[in-house]
Parts: sequence; structure tokens; C-alpha cells
Amino acid sequence: MVTAVKVEQTVQEWGNGLGVRITAPVARAARFARGLRITVEVVEGGVLLRAAGKTKLTLAQKLEAFDPKRHGGEAMASGRVGTERF
Repeated sequence: MVTAVKVEQTVQEWGNGLGVRITAPVARAARFARGLRITVEVVEGGVLLRAAGKTKLTLAQKLEAFDPKRHGGEAMASGRVGTERF
């Protein structure tokens, strides 16, 4: 495993548990994003965080990422057919 980003942080008390913030540079290097499901595993020498699935995007994020040129534009660019004709 190649270490691209390494930071030292402090474990803090959050409610009834403990927490560490994942800073933006670490999140980018790990390809973590808001909504990403992760697994937390205790391993020899520490804790390992891994992505457990794909990020669930909000509707706003999906619409922002939509590009009509890339995604083909209108679903029926050929015009009206069948009972759609007036």
C-alpha cells in the first residue's frame, strides 16, 4: 500500500463514542465522499476504514452531474409517434 497522504490527528469524544474527522485531503486521497458506506475493521496496529459501496447521490447531485451531450439528450429525439400524434 502506497501512502499518498499522512496526517496526525487527535481522537475526540463525540456523544457516547469517540471520533476522528477525516480531513478533505485524506477524503480525496481515499475517494471518500458524503454518503459513502464504509466498513470499520480493527486490525493489528490500528483501525482500517474501507469503502463498502458506492456513494448515494442526492437528486441535486445527480442533476448537477447530468450532461445532455454525454447522456444522449432527449429520450425520444425522433418526435411523437403513435397516440402522441396530434
